[in-house]
Amino acid sequence: MCSIILRTGADGVLIGANRDEMVARSWEGPAEYWPGIIGGRDLLGGGTWMALNRHGVMAAILNRHGSLGPAPGKRSRGELPLLALRETSAEAAAARLSRLDASTYRSFNLVLADSGGAFLLRGLERGAPEPVTLAPGTIMLTSGEPNDLSLPRIARHLPKFTSADFAQWGDLLADDSPPWESSLDIPARNGFGTVCSSLLRLGGSAGPQWWFAAGAPHAALFTPVPLWDTK
Repeated sequence: MCSIILRTGADGVLIGANRDEMVARSWEGPAEYWPGIIGGRDLLGGGTWMALNRHGVMAAILNRHGSLGPAPGKRSRGELPLLALRETSAEAAAARLSRLDASTYRSFNLVLADSGGAFLLRGLERGAPEPVTLAPGTIMLTSGEPNDLSLPRIARHLPKFTSADFAQWGDLLADDSPPWESSLDIPARNGFGTVCSSLLRLGGSAGPQWWFAAGAPHAALFTPVPLWDTK
């Protein structure tokens, strides 16, 4: 399961995210593999887990409970952020994706954000995903519902992100301390663990900014991702 934390306020949206995956699954770090879209590229499915377009719209995909990996007859969820990022705002992207047939994909949480706010679309393998506006404040999402304190990882780490400055989020994402079940930077077990990490700032005078750790964040440094001037 992956984790994403968002803080929405008057100055835009702050985002921290860890990607958890089978460590043998090949990928490439963020670059412009698709015209007008910078994102990480999954070499198995060909899509992305997180990407940003020239208009400052971010899209990130997370698996829901019990849906790790591909399944026969289902499309790759990695194409969903790329579909969303054809739009020029998070709101328009949410509207576009709400017309999809969710039964063609394994279950997912799709997060969309720009400097004005953020949305969640739940894909439950039936009907169409309904967009939900994420409220201002700090929200953490993994494989279930936002800020669900019954999930050990959210119960353990959400209070830390809520009280921390954004400058501290990289250290919080790098928390690989036990127990394994609630660790945020998941030590590899049975071929599964945290494989990379991101910090993004959407909004502000500098325009969008993205810092990427090309490995588990307790061991890999966050470095700036070259972006276009989207101001």
